[in-house]
Amino acid sequence: MSVFAQASDDLFDDPHLALEALWRANGAGAGIPVRVILRRPDEVVGFGDSRAVLPSVLIDVRRSDVAAPAAGDTVEIAGDVYEIIAAPVADSLGLVWTCEAAKQA
Repeated sequence: MSVFAQASDDLFDDPHLALEALWRANGAGAGIPVRVILRRPDEVVGFGDSRAVLPSVLIDVRRSDVAAPAAGDTVEIAGDVYEIIAAPVADSLGLVWTCEAAKQA
């Protein structure tokens, strides 16, 4: 295991950063237990000469936990369900997927 992989695992094992979750492929089935890092940064979007600040939801998950996340998958965190709404992006080292998500009502 590389130093970077170990550091990534340490972040996902940290109870202050990562959360227990259930990942469901296509939003179905019992799901698999994973640890995720939930981020909610504001996104600045331009509309002509104006800008709007929109909330967004990003969920990071280890590639070793979820090999092929896809739009339509769901993630349940503490009773809240989030749907992956865009193609996940892998980090440059191939350790972590970042998934854009939306909270389901």
